[in-house]
Parts: sequence; C-alpha cells; structure tokens
Amino acid sequence: MAVTESTMLDLGTPAPDFDLPDPSGKRVRLADFAEADGLVVAFICNHCPFVKHIREGLAAFANDCALRNVAMVAINSNDVISHPGDSPERMQEEIARFGYSFPYVYDETQQTAKVYEAACTPEFYLFDRERKLVYRGRFDAATPGNDEAVTGEELRRAVEAMLAGNEPDPDQKPGIGCNIKWKPGNEPDYFG
Repeated sequence: MAVTESTMLDLGTPAPDFDLPDPSGKRVRLADFAEADGLVVAFICNHCPFVKHIREGLAAFANDCALRNVAMVAINSNDVISHPGDSPERMQEEIARFGYSFPYVYDETQQTAKVYEAACTPEFYLFDRERKLVYRGRFDAATPGNDEAVTGEELRRAVEAMLAGNEPDPDQKPGIGCNIKWKPGNEPDYFG
C-alpha cells in the first residue's frame, strides 16, 4: 500500500464546480448545496484502508454537520476497471452499510478529482458560505497504523472556526492515504 499526501490546494480557492451521478444515477451538483453555510467535499473510496478506518466517524461527522447547516458530498474518482470494489454498485452497499446521509458520487472521468487537485483517499476540503476554501487536508490524526482515536477533530475545528467567522488556521496537515487510482494515461500533471 503506497501512502500518498494531499496536494494542499491554496486556501481561498473557489469551489470547483461538479455534476456527478450517485450510484442510482441521480445527478449531484455544486449548486445543490447553495443554501448550506458550508460545504465539505471528501474524496473517498470503498477499498482504501485509510477510509475504512474512519468511515463510522465520517458518517457521524456528516450527521453533526447537517445539524449546523453544513453540507457534505463524497466523491469516488477511482478507476473501477483496476479496482472493481470501488464500483457504483459497491458504493451503494457502502452507503447502506455505514449510514451515509450525504451524497456519495462517482467521478468516472476523474476530471473532478483533477480540478480539486485531489491526490489521495481520504482527502477533505471545506468551503465557506461563499464557497472559498478554508480547510484542506486530513480528517484527524488517526490512521490504520496508530492508536489515535477517530474523532474528525481537525476538520471539526475547521468547521467551528468557519461558522464563527474566524480566519482559517494556516497550520493544516495534509491528508494521507491511498493514491487515487488513475486510469492509464490519465494521471494529473500537478504531482510535479
């Protein structure tokens, strides 16, 4: 398992648009969240051990956010030819099994991952009411290889600061996890 860090998109970046299907085929767009006071965009998948480690905490976090009018959407950009366990059918199973209350959508072309400069799963982006980036990076310090509790503490702190109108804390840690499984020849150029 190769461990990859997130690219840390510049704070203040406007939320890139997206229009992606959930496993049932329903389209989910950035504009669907216009009434929310904040938006968390998470890049996840089904098979990654780093995602598996936090998925119950992620479901609880999303439920807590919904009570505060902060929306969440999760995006799976993995190549399902090389990783069939990340297929939309398996995504539907994941939604049901872990009680995801947020849309979990499939980025088949991987273009959405590219415009977000996503690199790994899990990776998180928090946008404020104006859809400017105020946080990017990890959920918390928990990984499959350490004894840290899964709390979502770092992302939760960012949500609290955003809702309070505070400036983003510049000391943000990159997400770490499995690299996005790019289709052959579709690797992005932002890795250097």
